[in-house]
Amino acid sequence: MKIALVILLLTIFSLGCSLKDDRRKEQDKTVFRYNESAGITTLDPAYVRRFEDFLAIEQLYNGLISLDENLEIVPAIAKKWEVSEDGLTYRFYLRKDVYFNRSDLFGSEETRRVTASDVVYSFLRIIDPSTASPGKYIFQNLDNSSAQFKGITAEDENTLVIHLSTPQPSLIYQLSLPYCTIVPYEVVEHFGNNFGFHPLGTGPFHLKMWKKDVKLVMAKNKNYFETDDQGVSLPYLDAVSVYFIQDKHQEFIKFKSGNLEMISGMNEEDKDQLLDANGELNEALSTKFKLLKSDWLNTDYLGILMDNNYNNKNNPLRNRLIRQAIGHAIDRKAMIRYLRNNIGVPASKGFVPQGMPNFNEYSIEGFDFNIDKSMALLKEAGYNDVNQIPVITLSATPEYNTLCEFIQRELEEVGFKIKVDMNSVSSMNQRIAQFEANFYRKSWIADYPDAINYFQLFYSQNFYPEKGSNYTHFKNQQYDMLFELASIEKDDDARMKLYKEMNQILHDEAPVIPLFYAETLRFIKNNIEGLKGNSLNSLSLKKVKVMNQNN
Repeated sequence: MKIALVILLLTIFSLGCSLKDDRRKEQDKTVFRYNESAGITTLDPAYVRRFEDFLAIEQLYNGLISLDENLEIVPAIAKKWEVSEDGLTYRFYLRKDVYFNRSDLFGSEETRRVTASDVVYSFLRIIDPSTASPGKYIFQNLDNSSAQFKGITAEDENTLVIHLSTPQPSLIYQLSLPYCTIVPYEVVEHFGNNFGFHPLGTGPFHLKMWKKDVKLVMAKNKNYFETDDQGVSLPYLDAVSVYFIQDKHQEFIKFKSGNLEMISGMNEEDKDQLLDANGELNEALSTKFKLLKSDWLNTDYLGILMDNNYNNKNNPLRNRLIRQAIGHAIDRKAMIRYLRNNIGVPASKGFVPQGMPNFNEYSIEGFDFNIDKSMALLKEAGYNDVNQIPVITLSATPEYNTLCEFIQRELEEVGFKIKVDMNSVSSMNQRIAQFEANFYRKSWIADYPDAINYFQLFYSQNFYPEKGSNYTHFKNQQYDMLFELASIEKDDDARMKLYKEMNQILHDEAPVIPLFYAETLRFIKNNIEGLKGNSLNSLSLKKVKVMNQNN
Protein backbone atom coordinates (compact mmCIF):
# COMPACT_ATOMS: atom_id res chain seq x y z
CA MET A 1 0.00 0.00 0.00
CA LYS A 2 2.91 2.33 0.78
CA ILE A 3 4.40 1.63 -2.64
CA ALA A 4 1.05 2.29 -4.31
CA LEU A 5 0.69 5.59 -2.40
CA VAL A 6 4.16 6.69 -3.48
CA ILE A 7 3.38 5.84 -7.09
CA LEU A 8 0.11 7.80 -6.86
CA LEU A 9 1.84 10.85 -5.38
CA LEU A 10 4.56 10.70 -8.03
CA THR A 11 1.90 10.47 -10.75
CA ILE A 12 0.02 13.51 -9.37
CA PHE A 13 3.29 15.45 -9.06
CA SER A 14 4.28 14.50 -12.60
CA LEU A 15 0.83 15.50 -13.94
CA GLY A 16 1.03 18.81 -12.10
CA CYS A 17 4.46 19.51 -13.59
CA SER A 18 3.12 18.59 -17.02
CA LEU A 19 0.20 21.04 -16.70
CA LYS A 20 2.57 23.75 -15.53
CA ASP A 21 4.80 23.05 -18.53
CA ASP A 22 1.78 23.29 -20.86
CA ARG A 23 0.78 26.64 -19.33
CA ARG A 24 4.35 27.86 -19.61
CA LYS A 25 4.50 26.83 -23.26
CA GLU A 26 1.18 28.61 -23.87
CA GLN A 27 2.53 31.78 -22.22
CA ASP A 28 5.60 31.64 -24.47
CA LYS A 29 3.42 31.81 -27.56
CA THR A 30 2.03 35.00 -29.09
CA VAL A 31 -1.71 34.76 -29.64
CA PHE A 32 -3.94 37.38 -31.25
CA ARG A 33 -7.45 37.23 -29.79
CA TYR A 34 -10.55 38.90 -31.18
CA ASN A 35 -14.31 38.40 -31.00
CA GLU A 36 -16.98 37.73 -33.62
CA SER A 37 -20.32 38.30 -31.91
CA ALA A 38 -22.21 37.06 -34.99
CA GLY A 39 -20.18 33.85 -35.08
CA ILE A 40 -18.69 32.05 -38.08
CA THR A 41 -20.85 29.84 -40.30
CA THR A 42 -18.42 28.30 -42.81
CA LEU A 43 -14.74 28.26 -43.71
CA ASP A 44 -15.33 27.02 -47.25
CA PRO A 45 -14.46 29.92 -49.59
CA ALA A 46 -16.91 28.74 -52.24
CA TYR A 47 -19.88 29.34 -49.94
CA VAL A 48 -18.84 32.33 -47.87
CA ARG A 49 -21.46 35.09 -47.70
CA ARG A 50 -20.88 36.86 -44.40
CA PHE A 51 -18.25 39.45 -43.58
CA GLU A 52 -17.28 37.60 -40.39
CA ASP A 53 -16.49 34.48 -42.41
CA PHE A 54 -14.43 36.53 -44.88
CA LEU A 55 -12.08 37.65 -42.11
CA ALA A 56 -11.35 34.11 -40.93
CA ILE A 57 -10.96 32.78 -44.47
CA GLU A 58 -8.38 35.51 -45.12
CA GLN A 59 -6.12 33.78 -42.58
CA LEU A 60 -6.48 30.26 -44.02
CA TYR A 61 -6.21 30.67 -47.79
CA ASN A 62 -4.48 32.55 -50.60
CA GLY A 63 -5.65 33.52 -54.06
CA LEU A 64 -3.65 34.35 -57.15
CA ILE A 65 -3.45 37.97 -56.04
CA SER A 66 -4.45 40.09 -53.04
CA LEU A 67 -4.98 43.73 -52.09
CA ASP A 68 -2.71 45.72 -49.78
CA GLU A 69 -3.64 48.49 -47.33
CA ASN A 70 -3.87 50.97 -50.24
CA LEU A 71 -6.13 48.63 -52.26
CA GLU A 72 -3.28 48.07 -54.70
CA ILE A 73 -3.12 44.65 -56.37
CA VAL A 74 -0.13 42.64 -55.12
CA PRO A 75 1.14 39.14 -55.95
CA ALA A 76 0.16 36.13 -53.86
CA ILE A 77 0.24 32.62 -55.37
CA ALA A 78 0.80 34.28 -58.76
CA LYS A 79 4.15 36.06 -58.88
CA LYS A 80 3.19 38.06 -62.00
CA TRP A 81 0.49 38.29 -64.69
CA GLU A 82 -0.25 39.71 -68.12
CA VAL A 83 -3.44 41.01 -69.70
CA SER A 84 -3.82 41.01 -73.48
CA GLU A 85 -4.36 44.31 -75.26
CA ASP A 86 -7.96 43.41 -76.07
CA GLY A 87 -8.63 42.61 -72.39
CA LEU A 88 -9.77 39.07 -73.18
CA THR A 89 -6.84 36.96 -72.00
CA TYR A 90 -5.30 36.90 -68.51
CA ARG A 91 -2.11 34.87 -68.03
CA PHE A 92 -0.85 34.18 -64.48
CA TYR A 93 2.59 32.80 -63.64
CA LEU A 94 2.56 30.89 -60.34
CA ARG A 95 5.20 30.76 -57.65
CA LYS A 96 6.90 27.39 -57.22
CA ASP A 97 7.22 27.52 -53.44
CA VAL A 98 3.57 27.56 -52.34
CA TYR A 99 2.42 24.44 -50.46
CA PHE A 100 -0.89 23.42 -48.98
CA ASN A 101 -1.07 23.04 -45.22
CA ARG A 102 -0.43 19.53 -43.97
CA SER A 103 -3.03 16.77 -44.22
CA ASP A 104 -2.96 12.97 -44.08
CA LEU A 105 -5.00 13.03 -47.28
CA PHE A 106 -1.88 14.04 -49.23
CA GLY A 107 -0.20 10.71 -48.41
CA SER A 108 3.19 10.15 -46.81
CA GLU A 109 4.47 13.64 -47.65
CA GLU A 110 1.44 15.21 -45.90
CA THR A 111 1.57 18.20 -48.24
CA ARG A 112 2.18 19.12 -51.86
CA ARG A 113 2.93 22.11 -54.05
CA VAL A 114 0.18 24.22 -55.58
CA THR A 115 0.00 24.01 -59.36
CA ALA A 116 -2.10 25.64 -62.08
CA SER A 117 -4.36 22.56 -62.07
CA ASP A 118 -5.36 23.40 -58.49
CA VAL A 119 -6.41 26.87 -59.63
CA VAL A 120 -8.47 25.39 -62.47
CA TYR A 121 -10.14 23.00 -60.01
CA SER A 122 -10.89 25.78 -57.52
CA PHE A 123 -12.38 28.11 -60.14
CA LEU A 124 -14.44 25.42 -61.88
CA ARG A 125 -15.81 24.44 -58.49
CA ILE A 126 -17.17 27.99 -58.11
CA ILE A 127 -18.75 27.86 -61.57
CA ASP A 128 -20.29 24.40 -61.13
CA PRO A 129 -24.09 24.82 -60.76
CA SER A 130 -24.16 22.05 -58.16
CA THR A 131 -21.87 24.14 -55.94
CA ALA A 132 -24.25 27.12 -56.11
CA SER A 133 -21.47 29.47 -55.06
CA PRO A 134 -22.40 33.15 -54.62
CA GLY A 135 -19.09 33.93 -56.36
CA LYS A 136 -20.03 32.34 -59.68
CA TYR A 137 -20.79 35.78 -61.16
CA ILE A 138 -17.03 36.48 -61.28
CA PHE A 139 -16.64 34.08 -64.20
CA GLN A 140 -19.82 34.95 -66.09
CA ASN A 141 -17.87 36.26 -69.12
CA LEU A 142 -15.71 33.21 -69.74
CA ASP A 143 -15.09 32.17 -73.33
CA ASN A 144 -16.77 28.76 -73.41
CA SER A 145 -15.45 27.76 -76.83
CA SER A 146 -13.30 25.23 -75.00
CA ALA A 147 -16.00 23.20 -73.27
CA GLN A 148 -13.53 21.07 -71.35
CA PHE A 149 -12.05 23.95 -69.38
CA LYS A 150 -14.80 26.57 -69.71
CA GLY A 151 -12.36 29.35 -70.44
CA ILE A 152 -9.89 28.46 -67.67
CA THR A 153 -6.83 26.41 -68.65
CA ALA A 154 -3.60 25.21 -67.07
CA GLU A 155 -1.10 25.97 -69.84
CA ASP A 156 1.54 24.12 -67.84
CA GLU A 157 2.23 23.36 -64.18
CA ASN A 158 2.97 26.98 -63.35
CA THR A 159 0.86 28.96 -65.85
CA LEU A 160 -2.87 29.63 -65.69
CA VAL A 161 -4.82 31.27 -68.51
CA ILE A 162 -8.30 32.81 -68.32
CA HIS A 163 -10.10 33.52 -71.61
CA LEU A 164 -13.03 35.98 -71.63
CA SER A 165 -15.73 36.46 -74.25
CA THR A 166 -15.98 40.20 -73.50
CA PRO A 167 -13.67 42.53 -71.54
CA GLN A 168 -14.20 42.57 -67.78
CA PRO A 169 -11.96 45.29 -66.27
CA SER A 170 -13.11 44.45 -62.73
CA LEU A 171 -11.92 40.81 -63.02
CA ILE A 172 -8.47 41.46 -61.60
CA TYR A 173 -10.05 42.94 -58.46
CA GLN A 174 -12.64 40.16 -58.24
CA LEU A 175 -9.88 37.56 -58.20
CA SER A 176 -8.88 38.92 -54.79
CA LEU A 177 -12.23 37.80 -53.32
CA PRO A 178 -12.37 34.81 -50.91
CA TYR A 179 -14.28 32.75 -53.49
CA CYS A 180 -11.16 32.70 -55.66
CA THR A 181 -8.79 31.32 -53.06
CA ILE A 182 -7.17 27.99 -53.92
CA VAL A 183 -8.24 24.68 -52.39
CA PRO A 184 -6.83 21.11 -52.75
CA TYR A 185 -9.09 18.67 -54.58
CA GLU A 186 -8.06 15.71 -52.38
CA VAL A 187 -9.36 17.37 -49.22
CA VAL A 188 -12.46 18.92 -50.82
CA GLU A 189 -13.50 15.65 -52.45
CA HIS A 190 -12.93 13.73 -49.22
CA PHE A 191 -15.04 15.98 -46.99
CA GLY A 192 -17.59 17.07 -49.61
CA ASN A 193 -20.19 19.40 -48.12
CA ASN A 194 -18.35 19.30 -44.79
CA PHE A 195 -15.18 20.88 -46.19
CA GLY A 196 -16.25 24.16 -44.58
CA PHE A 197 -15.69 22.53 -41.18
CA HIS A 198 -12.38 20.93 -42.22
CA PRO A 199 -10.80 23.76 -44.22
CA LEU A 200 -7.33 23.54 -45.70
CA GLY A 201 -5.52 26.06 -47.84
CA THR A 202 -2.14 27.73 -48.22
CA GLY A 203 -2.68 30.62 -45.80
CA PRO A 204 -0.47 31.90 -42.98
CA PHE A 205 -2.57 29.91 -40.47
CA HIS A 206 -4.41 26.59 -40.40
CA LEU A 207 -7.45 25.49 -38.42
CA LYS A 208 -6.48 23.99 -35.07
CA MET A 209 -9.81 23.88 -33.24
CA TRP A 210 -13.38 25.04 -33.76
CA LYS A 211 -15.98 24.67 -31.05
CA LYS A 212 -19.22 26.14 -32.35
CA ASP A 213 -20.48 29.22 -30.50
CA VAL A 214 -17.45 29.14 -28.18
CA LYS A 215 -14.07 29.54 -29.85
CA LEU A 216 -12.05 29.01 -33.02
CA VAL A 217 -8.26 28.66 -33.01
CA MET A 218 -5.94 28.99 -36.00
CA ALA A 219 -2.29 27.97 -35.60
CA LYS A 220 0.78 29.23 -37.44
CA ASN A 221 1.60 27.63 -40.80
CA LYS A 222 5.29 26.92 -40.33
CA ASN A 223 5.78 26.35 -44.06
CA TYR A 224 4.15 29.58 -45.23
CA PHE A 225 5.77 30.97 -48.38
CA GLU A 226 5.82 34.72 -47.65
CA THR A 227 8.59 36.58 -45.82
CA ASP A 228 9.02 40.15 -44.58
CA ASP A 229 11.44 42.70 -46.09
CA GLN A 230 14.30 41.20 -44.07
CA GLY A 231 13.60 37.68 -45.25
CA VAL A 232 12.00 36.56 -41.98
CA SER A 233 9.27 33.96 -42.45
CA LEU A 234 5.68 35.01 -41.87
CA PRO A 235 3.49 34.97 -39.89
CA TYR A 236 5.03 36.29 -36.68
CA LEU A 237 2.10 35.14 -34.54
CA ASP A 238 1.89 31.60 -33.18
CA ALA A 239 -1.90 31.52 -33.20
CA VAL A 240 -5.15 33.42 -33.66
CA SER A 241 -8.07 32.82 -31.30
CA VAL A 242 -11.57 33.92 -32.28
CA TYR A 243 -14.24 34.08 -29.56
CA PHE A 244 -17.99 34.15 -30.14
CA ILE A 245 -19.31 36.37 -27.35
CA GLN A 246 -22.72 37.57 -28.52
CA ASP A 247 -23.16 40.35 -25.95
CA LYS A 248 -21.21 43.38 -27.20
CA HIS A 249 -20.96 44.86 -23.71
CA GLN A 250 -19.39 41.64 -22.41
CA GLU A 251 -17.00 41.79 -25.35
CA PHE A 252 -16.03 45.34 -24.28
CA ILE A 253 -15.44 44.20 -20.69
CA LYS A 254 -13.23 41.33 -21.89
CA PHE A 255 -11.25 43.78 -24.03
CA LYS A 256 -10.80 46.29 -21.21
CA SER A 257 -9.55 43.53 -18.91
CA GLY A 258 -6.84 42.65 -21.47
CA ASN A 259 -8.27 39.33 -22.66
CA LEU A 260 -8.79 40.44 -26.27
CA GLU A 261 -6.22 42.12 -28.49
CA MET A 262 -8.88 43.80 -30.65
CA ILE A 263 -12.54 44.72 -30.87
CA SER A 264 -14.17 46.19 -33.98
CA GLY A 265 -17.00 48.57 -34.69
CA MET A 266 -19.05 50.80 -32.44
CA ASN A 267 -21.41 49.38 -29.85
CA GLU A 268 -24.20 51.84 -28.99
CA GLU A 269 -24.04 50.95 -25.28
CA ASP A 270 -20.30 51.56 -24.92
CA LYS A 271 -19.52 54.14 -27.62
CA ASP A 272 -19.23 57.03 -25.17
CA GLN A 273 -16.69 55.08 -23.13
CA LEU A 274 -14.64 54.35 -26.23
CA LEU A 275 -14.95 57.60 -28.16
CA ASP A 276 -15.03 61.30 -27.41
CA ALA A 277 -17.39 63.73 -29.16
CA ASN A 278 -14.91 64.15 -32.04
CA GLY A 279 -14.72 60.46 -32.82
CA GLU A 280 -11.30 59.92 -31.27
CA LEU A 281 -10.26 57.43 -28.60
CA ASN A 282 -11.27 58.54 -25.12
CA GLU A 283 -8.24 59.96 -23.37
CA ALA A 284 -8.82 57.71 -20.33
CA LEU A 285 -8.16 54.64 -22.52
CA SER A 286 -5.10 55.94 -24.37
CA THR A 287 -2.56 54.48 -21.93
CA LYS A 288 -3.68 50.92 -22.72
CA PHE A 289 -5.31 51.07 -26.16
CA LYS A 290 -5.17 52.75 -29.54
CA LEU A 291 -7.73 53.36 -32.28
CA LEU A 292 -7.25 52.51 -35.96
CA LYS A 293 -9.77 54.37 -38.12
CA SER A 294 -10.12 54.68 -41.90
CA ASP A 295 -12.62 54.98 -44.75
CA TRP A 296 -14.79 51.92 -45.26
CA LEU A 297 -16.42 51.00 -48.56
CA ASN A 298 -19.79 50.81 -46.87
CA THR A 299 -22.78 53.04 -47.67
CA ASP A 300 -25.68 53.20 -45.22
CA TYR A 301 -28.91 54.10 -47.02
CA LEU A 302 -32.69 54.04 -47.14
CA GLY A 303 -33.93 51.62 -49.79
CA ILE A 304 -37.20 52.05 -51.67
CA LEU A 305 -39.11 49.38 -53.59
CA MET A 306 -39.72 50.72 -57.11
CA ASP A 307 -41.76 47.82 -58.47
CA ASN A 308 -45.49 48.13 -59.35
CA ASN A 309 -46.09 44.65 -58.01
CA TYR A 310 -46.11 43.35 -54.42
CA ASN A 311 -48.99 45.66 -53.32
CA ASN A 312 -46.75 48.63 -53.99
CA LYS A 313 -48.74 50.44 -56.69
CA ASN A 314 -50.27 53.11 -54.40
CA ASN A 315 -47.14 53.68 -52.36
CA PRO A 316 -46.40 57.46 -52.35
CA LEU A 317 -42.68 56.65 -52.46
CA ARG A 318 -43.08 55.61 -56.06
CA ASN A 319 -43.28 59.34 -56.82
CA ARG A 320 -39.75 60.63 -57.61
CA LEU A 321 -40.53 64.02 -56.03
CA ILE A 322 -41.40 62.36 -52.71
CA ARG A 323 -38.14 60.40 -52.73
CA GLN A 324 -36.16 63.56 -53.41
CA ALA A 325 -38.03 65.37 -50.63
CA ILE A 326 -36.87 62.69 -48.21
CA GLY A 327 -33.30 63.08 -49.43
CA HIS A 328 -33.26 66.81 -48.68
CA ALA A 329 -35.07 66.55 -45.32
CA ILE A 330 -32.33 64.67 -43.42
CA ASP A 331 -29.55 66.54 -41.62
CA ARG A 332 -26.73 64.05 -42.14
CA LYS A 333 -24.13 66.15 -40.33
CA ALA A 334 -26.26 66.19 -37.18
CA MET A 335 -26.87 62.47 -37.56
CA ILE A 336 -23.13 61.76 -37.63
CA ARG A 337 -22.34 64.21 -34.83
CA TYR A 338 -24.98 63.28 -32.28
CA LEU A 339 -25.76 59.65 -33.03
CA ARG A 340 -22.38 58.36 -34.11
CA ASN A 341 -19.81 60.45 -32.20
CA ASN A 342 -18.60 61.83 -35.54
CA ILE A 343 -17.83 58.37 -36.94
CA GLY A 344 -18.72 58.27 -40.63
CA VAL A 345 -19.02 60.84 -43.40
CA PRO A 346 -22.34 62.39 -44.56
CA ALA A 347 -23.30 60.79 -47.88
CA SER A 348 -23.49 63.95 -49.95
CA LYS A 349 -21.60 62.80 -53.06
CA GLY A 350 -23.80 60.02 -54.39
CA PHE A 351 -24.26 56.35 -53.60
CA VAL A 352 -20.65 55.17 -54.05
CA PRO A 353 -18.75 55.74 -50.78
CA GLN A 354 -15.72 57.83 -50.03
CA GLY A 355 -12.59 55.67 -50.01
CA MET A 356 -13.37 53.97 -53.32
CA PRO A 357 -10.49 54.41 -55.80
CA ASN A 358 -11.00 57.41 -58.13
CA PHE A 359 -13.89 58.61 -55.96
CA ASN A 360 -13.51 62.28 -56.95
CA GLU A 361 -13.77 61.46 -60.64
CA TYR A 362 -17.36 60.22 -60.44
CA SER A 363 -18.69 61.85 -57.26
CA ILE A 364 -21.63 64.22 -57.75
CA GLU A 365 -23.50 66.89 -55.79
CA GLY A 366 -25.88 64.67 -53.89
CA PHE A 367 -28.56 65.42 -51.30
CA ASP A 368 -27.93 68.42 -49.05
CA PHE A 369 -29.97 69.33 -45.97
CA ASN A 370 -32.57 71.81 -47.28
CA ILE A 371 -35.94 71.94 -45.50
CA ASP A 372 -37.39 74.56 -47.85
CA LYS A 373 -36.52 72.48 -50.90
CA SER A 374 -37.96 69.36 -49.30
CA MET A 375 -41.26 71.10 -48.50
CA ALA A 376 -41.42 72.59 -52.02
CA LEU A 377 -40.95 69.12 -53.53
CA LEU A 378 -43.78 67.75 -51.36
CA LYS A 379 -46.02 70.57 -52.52
CA GLU A 380 -45.06 69.96 -56.16
CA ALA A 381 -45.99 66.31 -55.66
CA GLY A 382 -49.51 67.43 -54.68
CA TYR A 383 -49.33 67.15 -50.90
CA ASN A 384 -50.26 70.04 -48.60
CA ASP A 385 -52.30 70.82 -45.48
CA VAL A 386 -55.48 69.68 -47.22
CA ASN A 387 -54.12 66.71 -49.15
CA GLN A 388 -51.74 65.18 -46.62
CA ILE A 389 -49.26 62.44 -47.45
CA PRO A 390 -50.24 58.95 -46.19
CA VAL A 391 -48.33 57.27 -43.36
CA ILE A 392 -45.08 55.67 -44.56
CA THR A 393 -43.53 52.74 -42.68
CA LEU A 394 -39.75 52.66 -42.24
CA SER A 395 -38.47 49.14 -41.48
CA ALA A 396 -35.19 48.35 -39.72
CA THR A 397 -33.56 46.14 -37.09
CA PRO A 398 -33.35 47.11 -33.39
CA GLU A 399 -29.68 48.04 -33.71
CA TYR A 400 -30.79 51.03 -35.80
CA ASN A 401 -33.77 52.11 -33.72
CA THR A 402 -32.13 55.38 -32.61
CA LEU A 403 -31.11 56.19 -36.17
CA CYS A 404 -34.63 55.54 -37.47
CA GLU A 405 -36.21 57.64 -34.74
CA PHE A 406 -33.90 60.49 -35.76
CA ILE A 407 -34.98 60.10 -39.41
CA GLN A 408 -38.61 59.93 -38.29
CA ARG A 409 -38.32 63.30 -36.50
CA GLU A 410 -36.48 64.89 -39.43
CA LEU A 411 -39.11 63.82 -41.96
CA GLU A 412 -42.03 64.82 -39.76
CA GLU A 413 -40.59 68.34 -39.60
CA VAL A 414 -41.42 68.81 -43.29
CA GLY A 415 -44.82 67.10 -43.27
CA PHE A 416 -44.18 63.36 -43.56
CA LYS A 417 -45.93 60.86 -41.29
CA ILE A 418 -43.48 58.07 -40.48
CA LYS A 419 -44.05 54.82 -38.60
CA VAL A 420 -40.91 52.98 -37.48
CA ASP A 421 -41.22 49.20 -37.65
CA MET A 422 -38.52 47.13 -35.88
CA ASN A 423 -37.79 43.57 -37.04
CA SER A 424 -35.30 40.89 -36.08
CA VAL A 425 -32.39 40.49 -38.51
CA SER A 426 -33.80 37.27 -39.98
CA SER A 427 -37.31 38.74 -40.24
CA MET A 428 -35.95 41.92 -41.84
CA ASN A 429 -34.00 39.96 -44.45
CA GLN A 430 -37.07 37.88 -45.19
CA ARG A 431 -39.34 40.93 -45.55
CA ILE A 432 -36.94 42.57 -48.02
CA ALA A 433 -36.47 39.29 -49.90
CA GLN A 434 -40.24 38.86 -50.23
CA PHE A 435 -40.82 42.56 -51.05
CA GLU A 436 -42.96 43.11 -47.98
CA ALA A 437 -40.88 46.15 -46.91
CA ASN A 438 -41.03 49.03 -49.36
CA PHE A 439 -38.98 51.52 -47.28
CA TYR A 440 -36.09 50.22 -45.19
CA ARG A 441 -32.67 50.95 -43.75
CA LYS A 442 -29.90 48.91 -45.33
CA SER A 443 -26.21 49.09 -46.14
CA TRP A 444 -24.00 47.83 -48.92
CA ILE A 445 -20.40 46.80 -48.24
CA ALA A 446 -18.18 46.50 -51.29
CA ASP A 447 -16.75 43.09 -52.18
CA TYR A 448 -13.94 44.59 -54.23
CA PRO A 449 -12.66 48.14 -54.86
CA ASP A 450 -14.40 49.08 -58.10
CA ALA A 451 -17.46 51.35 -58.20
CA ILE A 452 -19.18 48.90 -60.55
CA ASN A 453 -19.77 46.85 -57.38
CA TYR A 454 -22.26 49.54 -56.30
CA PHE A 455 -23.72 50.32 -59.70
CA GLN A 456 -24.60 46.66 -60.35
CA LEU A 457 -27.24 46.94 -57.59
CA PHE A 458 -29.44 48.96 -59.96
CA TYR A 459 -28.95 47.13 -63.27
CA SER A 460 -32.35 45.76 -64.32
CA GLN A 461 -30.86 42.41 -65.35
CA ASN A 462 -29.79 41.92 -61.72
CA PHE A 463 -33.29 41.83 -60.21
CA TYR A 464 -33.30 40.12 -56.82
CA PRO A 465 -33.73 37.23 -56.13
CA GLU A 466 -33.54 35.51 -59.51
CA LYS A 467 -30.54 37.24 -61.06
CA GLY A 468 -28.67 39.43 -58.59
CA SER A 469 -28.81 42.04 -55.84
CA ASN A 470 -31.12 44.69 -57.31
CA TYR A 471 -33.36 44.72 -54.22
CA THR A 472 -35.17 47.94 -55.19
CA HIS A 473 -36.14 46.60 -58.65
CA PHE A 474 -35.00 49.91 -60.10
CA LYS A 475 -35.22 49.91 -63.91
CA ASN A 476 -33.99 52.68 -66.19
CA GLN A 477 -33.14 52.17 -69.85
CA GLN A 478 -30.45 54.88 -69.96
CA TYR A 479 -28.85 53.55 -66.78
CA ASP A 480 -28.80 49.99 -68.15
CA MET A 481 -27.06 51.15 -71.34
CA LEU A 482 -24.40 53.05 -69.36
CA PHE A 483 -23.86 50.07 -67.06
CA GLU A 484 -23.33 47.69 -69.97
CA LEU A 485 -20.82 50.08 -71.55
CA ALA A 486 -18.96 50.62 -68.26
CA SER A 487 -18.74 46.87 -67.60
CA ILE A 488 -16.57 46.33 -70.68
CA GLU A 489 -14.82 49.72 -71.04
CA LYS A 490 -11.04 49.19 -70.79
CA ASP A 491 -10.07 52.88 -70.76
CA ASP A 492 -10.10 54.17 -67.18
CA ASP A 493 -10.99 57.77 -68.02
CA ALA A 494 -13.88 56.75 -70.25
CA ARG A 495 -15.17 54.34 -67.58
CA MET A 496 -15.07 57.06 -64.90
CA LYS A 497 -17.28 59.29 -67.07
CA LEU A 498 -19.81 56.50 -67.41
CA TYR A 499 -19.72 55.99 -63.65
CA LYS A 500 -20.45 59.67 -63.07
CA GLU A 501 -23.48 59.56 -65.38
CA MET A 502 -24.85 56.53 -63.54
CA ASN A 503 -24.25 58.19 -60.18
CA GLN A 504 -26.25 61.21 -61.36
CA ILE A 505 -29.18 59.08 -62.58
CA LEU A 506 -29.33 57.33 -59.20
CA HIS A 507 -29.42 60.71 -57.47
CA ASP A 508 -32.13 62.09 -59.76
CA GLU A 509 -34.35 59.00 -59.62
CA ALA A 510 -33.54 58.21 -55.96
CA PRO A 511 -34.29 54.48 -55.64
CA VAL A 512 -32.08 54.81 -52.58
CA ILE A 513 -31.39 57.71 -50.21
CA PRO A 514 -27.72 57.59 -49.12
CA LEU A 515 -27.26 58.46 -45.42
CA PHE A 516 -23.55 58.15 -44.63
CA TYR A 517 -20.31 56.52 -45.71
CA ALA A 518 -19.05 54.35 -42.86
CA GLU A 519 -15.59 54.29 -41.32
CA THR A 520 -13.73 51.27 -39.98
CA LEU A 521 -13.03 51.22 -36.24
CA ARG A 522 -10.56 48.86 -34.63
CA PHE A 523 -9.60 49.26 -31.00
CA ILE A 524 -6.39 47.42 -30.22
CA LYS A 525 -4.03 47.03 -27.28
CA ASN A 526 -0.95 49.23 -27.28
CA ASN A 527 1.33 46.21 -27.54
CA ILE A 528 0.03 45.30 -31.03
CA GLU A 529 2.27 46.17 -33.97
CA GLY A 530 1.83 45.67 -37.71
CA LEU A 531 -1.96 45.50 -37.88
CA LYS A 532 -3.05 47.12 -41.11
CA GLY A 533 -6.43 47.17 -42.77
CA ASN A 534 -7.83 48.86 -45.85
CA SER A 535 -11.08 50.39 -47.03
CA LEU A 536 -12.55 46.90 -47.47
CA ASN A 537 -12.03 46.40 -43.71
CA SER A 538 -9.94 43.30 -44.35
CA LEU A 539 -7.96 41.73 -41.52
CA SER A 540 -4.41 40.78 -42.47
CA LEU A 541 -2.68 39.19 -39.47
CA LYS A 542 0.42 37.74 -41.11
CA LYS A 543 2.61 40.73 -40.14
CA VAL A 544 1.10 41.35 -36.70
CA LYS A 545 3.28 41.18 -33.60
CA VAL A 546 2.07 40.94 -30.01
CA MET A 547 4.74 42.48 -27.79
CA ASN A 548 5.09 41.17 -24.23
CA GLN A 549 1.78 39.34 -24.11
CA ASN A 550 0.93 38.55 -20.50
CA ASN A 551 -2.69 37.43 -20.70
